[in-house]
Amino acid sequence: MAQASLPDVSTKPFGQDGKALDGVRILDFTHVQSGPTCTQLLAWFGADVIKVERPGVGDITRGQLVDVKGADSLYFTMLNHNKRSITIDSKHPQGKRVLDALIKSCDVLVENFAPGALDRMGLTWEYIHKLNPRMIVASVKGFGPGPYEDCKVYENVAQCAGGSASTTGFRDGPPLVTGAQIGDSGTGLHLALGIVSALFQRNRTGRGQKVLCAMQDGVLNLARVKLRDQQRLKHGPLTEYSQYGEGIEFGDATPRAGNDSGGGQPGRILKCKGAPQDPNAYIYFITQAPVWEPICDLIGEPTWKTDPEYSTPKARLPKLNQIFERIEQWTMTKTKFEVMELCNAVDIPVGPILSMKEIAEEKSLRDTGTVVEVDHPTRGKYLTVGNPIKMSDSISEVKRSPLLGEHTDEILKDVLGFKADEIAEIKGSGALSAPPKKEKAA
Repeated sequence: MAQASLPDVSTKPFGQDGKALDGVRILDFTHVQSGPTCTQLLAWFGADVIKVERPGVGDITRGQLVDVKGADSLYFTMLNHNKRSITIDSKHPQGKRVLDALIKSCDVLVENFAPGALDRMGLTWEYIHKLNPRMIVASVKGFGPGPYEDCKVYENVAQCAGGSASTTGFRDGPPLVTGAQIGDSGTGLHLALGIVSALFQRNRTGRGQKVLCAMQDGVLNLARVKLRDQQRLKHGPLTEYSQYGEGIEFGDATPRAGNDSGGGQPGRILKCKGAPQDPNAYIYFITQAPVWEPICDLIGEPTWKTDPEYSTPKARLPKLNQIFERIEQWTMTKTKFEVMELCNAVDIPVGPILSMKEIAEEKSLRDTGTVVEVDHPTRGKYLTVGNPIKMSDSISEVKRSPLLGEHTDEILKDVLGFKADEIAEIKGSGALSAPPKKEKAA
């Protein structure tokens, strides 16, 4: 960007000149996890996110995995912070009137409906762009264009179709999905970047565009080192994988590698004092070549520093199982935090296996806003994940998720500019409320 096109440098203190996405308005048609992850991130950065929900029902996750009776579930609350909620029956003529007004007044429409659902609602790309040529329409789908594009996809399906499951787990066991939500939340993060990029381009072109993130594509992007290894296989065995040292031949596809490091430095998860009774008394230990000598000194094998059978990375590769067994004999005499302290003092890269309980109680994560306590009117206080992206001049705050339809009147009046009689007409039509329950026959 040319320097001349930039505004004058702000004279306000850092963190006091608004948020990164102040002035951006998002029309949020998302539900469950992938879409809400995206729109929540945009909301944390200051976008005004208006979540459209079905009257009387709302996002399905409001009622899934409920732990506090009468309150929205943690599944919903932890994915919908900083948003406003409006309830609209999109099939009602007056509901369509409100939707059209929202499309005209928003910058981005985000949806993760099943394939074709938005078109069936009458909200085709052509219709939206006619109402608002500047509108960006962002979508999460399971697959991109191709033979599977009409298939519905959920988290674990995406992990399997994106190559993660086939390369996760131990060689003699079945494929495994990971506890990290790389299909849903991972794709939501990708979509947020696409939206911000489209907003930036719109500053130049003046027009909106479609942004698509397929869950299969997002998972593959996060599993790219395994695609790297697939190509390396053509030129010989993957020497940093355990099976190389065990003399087991490689097949024609990237194998599962247990806890072997995905990089060029051999690594394993090793037991510490308390394991296996304590399921998280483990540490990830990397035998990085530059610190091989300190490793030998710590574990009590000083001769390995000069022994030609161990002194070079190439010589060590066939003996990784033996080497890690010896290191584990040492780690089992200490807690994972003691191992971390001793190793960090000599620059050996290690990482303790932290339980969710330990993470929830970690003070440093509270101090940085990575873990946040939020107060909710119906469930009380709960912990949630804060904004993982920290910016020095765009300070994030985590506000509670909205109650169903909580901001309906506010949006009609302040965002869409409807007058009191118009609001009364729309509400009186039933377009914004749940239909009355039918009485059961006697």
